[in-house]
Amino acid sequence: MLSPHEFATLLLVKDAPNQVDMGRQELDALLERQLVELERLASGNEQWRVTETGDNALRAIKRFS
Repeated sequence: MLSPHEFATLLLVKDAPNQVDMGRQELDALLERQLVELERLASGNEQWRVTETGDNALRAIKRFS
C-alpha cells in the first residue's frame, strides 16, 4: 500500500517528471517497489520515469476512486 505522499510523488513523476526533487524520500520507496526508475536522457541529465508497473498501479487506484 502506498502512503499519500508516495502516491502524490508517483503522480508527480507521471505528470511532471522534470519538477520532481531528486532528494524526495518517497522516491526510495517507489524505486524499491519498481514503480519508478531513473532514466538517463540524451542530454546526460537524469529524470524519474514511471515504470509499466507504476502506470498499472496508478490506473488501478484511479479506477477505485
